[in-house]
Amino acid sequence: MLRKDAKIELLRRVPLFELCSKGELREIASIADELPLPAGKGLAREGAPGHEFMVVVEGAAEVRKGGRRINLLGAGDFLGEIALITGRKRTASVTTLEPTRLLVITERDFRRLIRDVPSIQPKVMQALASRLEADD
Repeated sequence: MLRKDAKIELLRRVPLFELCSKGELREIASIADELPLPAGKGLAREGAPGHEFMVVVEGAAEVRKGGRRINLLGAGDFLGEIALITGRKRTASVTTLEPTRLLVITERDFRRLIRDVPSIQPKVMQALASRLEADD
């Protein structure tokens, strides 16, 4: 189980939250649940709606698009940020390759956080806009 400071440090390295203050990161960490999963567990399915954001604490996951492997995720990697913010469908399928621990933030908790701590929203939107520009 991660200590609160370790959660904050992991979230600080996520580009979506890089503009957030330590206090804002503490708030984000408070809604991030740690979840252990076995090998072979599907985290996202290409074309399906996404309702959570995940950060890999430890373990590994495979990313496939159109049935082809396009990436491997390990500790510190993340997925679901675009679906969490924009409501877009998942752009790839992701499956754990070994026992994996994740930090998970649900869409519902994230929306409540944005409402309760409004200073986070413009920082997250600015970071997301930068990521979307880089993808184009």
